[in-house]
Amino acid sequence: MIAHLYFTNDDYATKRALIKCNPSVKTAHDRTELRRALADGRITTVATDHAPHLLSQKQGGCASATSGMPMVQFSLPTMLELVDNGIIGIERLVDLMAHAPARLFQISQRGFLRKGYRADIAIVKPNTAWTVSEENIQSKCKWSPMQGHQYNWKVMHTLCNGAHILDVDRFDTDYRGEQLHFRDENI
Repeated sequence: MIAHLYFTNDDYATKRALIKCNPSVKTAHDRTELRRALADGRITTVATDHAPHLLSQKQGGCASATSGMPMVQFSLPTMLELVDNGIIGIERLVDLMAHAPARLFQISQRGFLRKGYRADIAIVKPNTAWTVSEENIQSKCKWSPMQGHQYNWKVMHTLCNGAHILDVDRFDTDYRGEQLHFRDENI
């Protein structure tokens, strides 16, 4: 999970239950080992659990706060930070976030830029500083453990099935995606 590649147990001091998830965020050593496994291929794909709980559901300490956090909006910029820090290469990032999930789940015509495939594309701009704030969080819960964090990559455009869903900071909220199709393993 992307949160485990970013946070450590030291972050509980400031983030508290906002970073509570299952399995829990561990030590800096654990994060380093996860990053090493990401780079050397032992980890083959990454994901978020994207759990957009209400902020009120994340209160009350670890015993009563719900697990999970809204991270899908920040997954690509966070992974691009790993590229900037030399932990993985850009090609490895594309494999982890696009190619490998399509292969793993045998999703038909997805995950690659190929003729006949659905155009699911994110266009990012490097060296574009922006800070996560309540105003730019797209999740309906309107909070994130990343609030206050400055990224240096910005997702400028997103296409889903070839439809332009994100145009800089404007979302097409009327568009709905398509059903995924899975290949038969015997084909």
